[in-house]
Amino acid sequence: MASVKTTTPRETGSAAVESRPVAIVLFGSPGSGKGTQAKYIVDWLGIPQISTGDMLREHIRGGDAIGQAIQGRMNAGSLVSDELVNQLVFERIHKPDCEHGFILDGYPRTTAQAEAMRRLLAASRAEEVVIHLVVDYNVIISRISGRRVCPKCGTLYNAVSHPPKTEGICDLDGSRLVTRDDDREEVVRERLTQYENQTRPLIDFFRNTTGRLIEVDASGDGPEQVFKCIQAELKDLVRR
Repeated sequence: MASVKTTTPRETGSAAVESRPVAIVLFGSPGSGKGTQAKYIVDWLGIPQISTGDMLREHIRGGDAIGQAIQGRMNAGSLVSDELVNQLVFERIHKPDCEHGFILDGYPRTTAQAEAMRRLLAASRAEEVVIHLVVDYNVIISRISGRRVCPKCGTLYNAVSHPPKTEGICDLDGSRLVTRDDDREEVVRERLTQYENQTRPLIDFFRNTTGRLIEVDASGDGPEQVFKCIQAELKDLVRR
């Protein structure tokens, strides 16, 4: 069964909790299941998911100036500049559907991004909740190297944990599944190295500064069980 550890360095009054929008930060290495858990939370709380990876890939597909600038870095497993990522996130969370809260998936990834995010959340009076999905390194390699995606609808599959009904074919629209360039094993290893060097230190940052930090062991249990653990920890949010 998944284990959960919660850290709350500072107390937050109930009146403030009920009146402030919530900013849920899904934090974890590539392949930890952030995207899957974000979709569960979207359905549960009715707030939008903001995925920096999805936004960046959308620019690449569109072929605009931003997409051309970042395509090579993403395909090599390198991180995009803090300034660009901050700009995209800040623009997105000011849209009307984020009025009552939002889920940040894949952001922040550096201390500089986290500090910029903290300033923005303070200005908007949003309550920050960090969910750290902890997954063993070898499990991550296995998950991502077996991952396939539908190029039409974006549905994710995995050869071991979530295979399609027909090998290589999307269950929903019949499209042939593909491997994303940034899911190739050599790229995954580079992404994990980047994560350990630049993003892992954020855990200490969150422990010392955030209002609520929840750490979930997401290595062995299925995504449904991991979500149940998250629900139990965040059950107060449904009263907003």
